Amino acid sequence: MERLGMTLLEVTPQRAVGTLPVAGNVQPYGLLHGGASAVLAETLGSYAAAAHAGPGRRAVGIELSCTHHRSATEGVVTGTATAVHLGGRVATYDVVVEDPRGRRICSARLTCMLIDDRPV
Repeated sequence: MERLGMTLLEVTPQRAVGTLPVAGNVQPYGLLHGGASAVLAETLGSYAAAAHAGPGRRAVGIELSCTHHRSATEGVVTGTATAVHLGGRVATYDVVVEDPRGRRICSARLTCMLIDDRPV
C-alpha cells in the first residue's frame, strides 16, 4: 500500500473506501495502470472482508474480476467496496473506482474466503 501511495479512509464489514494517486501508477502511455485499479479493488474488499471475518480469522482473495471503463491520467482515484454477500465462509464485494471528477473508471468484484488464522 505504501509503495503505491494507497490510503484507507474507511473500513467496516459492509464498506471500505480508499484512494490511490495516478502519478507513479501509470502504464507506458501515461494512463492509470489497470493493475493498479485491481490492487486498489482487492485491497479495499480484503480489508472489509477481514473486518467481517473478525478476530482469529483472516480473509483471502479467491476471485477478482475487473472491467476498465475509461482511463485516468492525473489526480487521485477513489475506490469504494460495498458488501454483496457476508457469509460465514465467503464474503463478496462490488468495488467502484472513480476518477477525481466522479466518473467510473473501473468496476470490480472480489470474493474472499474466510479462514481460521494460523501461524505463518
